[in-house]
Amino acid sequence: MIAEVADTMQLQSFIAGRWASGTGRVTALRDATTGELIANATSDGLDFSSMLEHARAVGGPNLRRLTFHERAARLKGLAKHLTERKSALYDLSYATGATKADSWIDIDGGIGTLFAYASKGMKELPDGRVYVDGAVEILAKSGGFLGQHIYVSLEGAAVHINAFNFPVWGMLEKLAPALLAGVPAIVKPATATAYLTERAFRQIIESGLLPEGAVQLICGGVGDLFEHLTCQDVIAFTGSASTARKLRMHPRVVERAVRFTAETDSLNSSILGPDAVAGTPEFDLFVREVVREMTVKAGQKCTAIRKAIVPAGQCAAVLEALRTALAQVVVGDPRAESVRMGPLASLAQRREVLEQLARLQRESTMVCGEGPLALAGADADRGAFIAPTLLHCGDPSGARALHEVEAFGPVSTVVSYRNIAEAIELARRGAGSLVGSVFSADDGVAAELVLGLAPYHGRILVVNRHCAKDSTGHGSPLPHLVHGGPGRAGGGEELGGVRGVLHYMQRTAVQGTPDVITAVTGRWVRGSRELDPLVHPFRKTFGALRIGDTFRSAEREVTIEDIEQFAALSGDHFYAHMDEAAARRNPLFGGRVAHGYFLIAAAAGLFVDPPLGPVLANYGIDGLRFTQPVRPGDRIRVRLTCKEKSLRIGQGYGEVRWDTQITNQNGETVAQYDVLTMVSERDAPDAPVT
Repeated sequence: MIAEVADTMQLQSFIAGRWASGTGRVTALRDATTGELIANATSDGLDFSSMLEHARAVGGPNLRRLTFHERAARLKGLAKHLTERKSALYDLSYATGATKADSWIDIDGGIGTLFAYASKGMKELPDGRVYVDGAVEILAKSGGFLGQHIYVSLEGAAVHINAFNFPVWGMLEKLAPALLAGVPAIVKPATATAYLTERAFRQIIESGLLPEGAVQLICGGVGDLFEHLTCQDVIAFTGSASTARKLRMHPRVVERAVRFTAETDSLNSSILGPDAVAGTPEFDLFVREVVREMTVKAGQKCTAIRKAIVPAGQCAAVLEALRTALAQVVVGDPRAESVRMGPLASLAQRREVLEQLARLQRESTMVCGEGPLALAGADADRGAFIAPTLLHCGDPSGARALHEVEAFGPVSTVVSYRNIAEAIELARRGAGSLVGSVFSADDGVAAELVLGLAPYHGRILVVNRHCAKDSTGHGSPLPHLVHGGPGRAGGGEELGGVRGVLHYMQRTAVQGTPDVITAVTGRWVRGSRELDPLVHPFRKTFGALRIGDTFRSAEREVTIEDIEQFAALSGDHFYAHMDEAAARRNPLFGGRVAHGYFLIAAAAGLFVDPPLGPVLANYGIDGLRFTQPVRPGDRIRVRLTCKEKSLRIGQGYGEVRWDTQITNQNGETVAQYDVLTMVSERDAPDAPVT
């Protein structure tokens, strides 16, 4: 649509560190409730190739200079910055048709995703620039030739094409993992609600927290951007399946094998278990969830429930309960406190929904949603309103539109099943969905449904009376879990914690000597060079410690008295430690052996340096394995090597992982594990001088 007034605010794009306005034909963006003109948008005439060049030459190097932890700190700071300014975003969000509750999902949900990735970056990623994937592979009997998979940042740009329904969350949920991975992003929001994205993006730039070139913005079309993509770039798309197919088949994307992840429309189902009859908590929870998914964001969610699949014997009760609940939903201006559901995002979106609804009605009966729509504080002729619409399909097995058509609004269809197998089949006919949900108090039924649905779904939520209070709901993607699905849902994955970060990184297999692997990863591996410090490693501050610093202990003989005293102290009188005759019958031991946990305790006595010093605490052991029994008379010793360091920014200490190996008098390994400690950045007061 062409803008009617020249002085209306025109949205700007942010390119190569500056704000720029497009020229030529503009699109008019209107308030979804009142029809009032809010802004014009166009990106015509902008230099898209310069955006990619700026991202690669400036943004990427600036981000890659930072460690994962430093990037995570920037995300946390950005989340705090947006939190302090979110009221302005809420005020503008009403124009998209969102109620305050809808805006909370979009705005606070997006900010929460930044916080979540900041936390995961600090806790689950190293304080470095290389992510180590899995264990070392030994490629030669000598142990002198190893293989190790690593992830490193791609050196291109992440092109983020987002949908209209979540203008803030859609941007932030993609930005968080990309920036944490060290890849700069070009954000292209859906034009219809780009005014809210632009407002949030301006707050990001004003924060000054992100390095130059880390983020850019396009308000309008992408022009010839795709013509300049390379194998180092990534496209992350959210929108319709048809648009995803077109972009995926772009000649440049195909020719350069550009990474393409898609999260597209899908027909999501919720299944009421056969045990969940009327009057049970699960029945009521199911009805409440279907109503919520129909009305939150006016049903404009890629995760909304489109098919409510219920036992045949409960169909009438479900229809009546849903009809009654939907009749209580107040529709109107989202600014009004009484309103529970606002309009669709635009009149164009309403036309699209009504067209798809007409196709569904050829196979289904309308249960509610017909007739004049009573609105609170709004004009039906000016706003993009549609009533919550419930359908009932009496023959789901013979229907086509039910399993192929998505009316992207407050529309859901109830269908019935005769047995579990049929319920699974009805859900699977969506040909790939983002999410499915199950409401049942029967764990066996829930397990059967989950395993039947899993090949066709990216996420499955199981709700019963025990977890309902804590459940985040059918339609809520979480940063901790993957968001995506197979087939029609796009075949991609977003979020999922560290998995989401790795989408923007290259996995590479490195082969070489232990010293090479240590140098590449920044993590000491066995067989690599051991550094012999002049002082005990526990006397070194975090900064003074070197990867490879090693302490080798004196020997200690293990005696019968040790075993019996440990048994008395711990209460562990297992026969293999206490009964010689019984222990001889054990094919693994052939006689009394020391407790494994005694060995760990004795090893600590051999390597711990007791006086006050930089080591603040031991907070755990990872990967403990007992590889050979220790018998009375055996002599043990310990090797302790600084394996990995991770600074806690601003905390005054860091985490140190120590590769620990206990051997016997024959040099055979009897136990191996990692000791985890917290080490101060400075010497402790009154610590011994070294």
